[in-house]
Amino acid sequence: MKGFLETGTWKFRHAKFCGMTTVLFLILCDGAIARQTNAARAGIPPSRELTDEVGRKIQIPRNINRVVSLAPNLTEIVFALGDGNHLAGDTDFCDYPPEAAQKPHVGGPVNPNLEEIVALKPELVLATKSINRRETVNALGRIGLPVYVTEDPHSIEGMIASVKHLGSVLGAETSAATLTEDLRGRLADLDHRLAGVAQRRVLFVVWTEPLISVGRDTFIADALRRAGGRSVVETKAEWPHVSMEEIVRLQPEVLVFASAHAVDTQRDIDALRTRPGWRNLEAIQRGNVVVVSDAINRPAPRMVDAIERLAHALHPDAFTARAAPPEDSGTGFSLWGLVLADAKSHRLKPVPLTSADSNPIVEEACACDR
Repeated sequence: MKGFLETGTWKFRHAKFCGMTTVLFLILCDGAIARQTNAARAGIPPSRELTDEVGRKIQIPRNINRVVSLAPNLTEIVFALGDGNHLAGDTDFCDYPPEAAQKPHVGGPVNPNLEEIVALKPELVLATKSINRRETVNALGRIGLPVYVTEDPHSIEGMIASVKHLGSVLGAETSAATLTEDLRGRLADLDHRLAGVAQRRVLFVVWTEPLISVGRDTFIADALRRAGGRSVVETKAEWPHVSMEEIVRLQPEVLVFASAHAVDTQRDIDALRTRPGWRNLEAIQRGNVVVVSDAINRPAPRMVDAIERLAHALHPDAFTARAAPPEDSGTGFSLWGLVLADAKSHRLKPVPLTSADSNPIVEEACACDR
């Protein structure tokens, strides 16, 4: 009898405990639902946490409808993903595609106007480590605006990885997958066509006076390699100043300039033919000068257009079975040893700077190329 009572008491207590637990669970659920409902009524969108390319954790809305871009290459990526209609604003130097220039501008990449950014009511701000300052990112964070920061890509693959990441951030995963597959496919075709060919020894000219080129670990140097070229400048510095005497000693086979219009470039090249040092370069004497689109200066999908055309210019025999890529977005080139194509000289000198907290930035003058 005792055992039965003890058992009955246990069952009663167990049932009571289960009932209380169920009630507590329902209360908690009801509270959670109420909070979600209140948030929805208050207009607070559901959010998600993610980590940007520099390792920062940020909270962003699940559905992003308003974005501000603080770098020209990021603006190009947003449009390439088909998400340009969600771009609420960009910088003074965002000039491609043409629609980007019609967006409200928030100033330059290095010192954007924070008030103008806030006035655009973005749900997300896009920045890049290469030209945007850490102070800007921190200030926007204190205001309450999430900022997704991309790494400074040192290769074409790094650029493609950023396209994929931004596609995920903006909810454009399908577009990003299609775009990255296309870019990698075109690069694979170049690798196949250029397999076994001797690389052209190239001097990529960023600036002529003083003479500035690119270091071996930059995305531009990688672009040269993917096009079947190799920079004669071997240094870790990203924007090395090079002596004319050293270039005369190295005697690059071809000079490569990045431009958008031919008139200024032709005038600049003509002027170089008369200058000491430059006139002693066999590439100048033979006319082995290639002008590619200034798209090669921006780590964005259009880079691959410029790489393809540069490859055609450096190694025309590798493409005899197929016509040259169609003209687009000002991507010009000159064939080996022939005259310049329609392109414009870019006159922006990059000068590495360092902010107070050692975050690398780039002078405003070259921001439009990035």
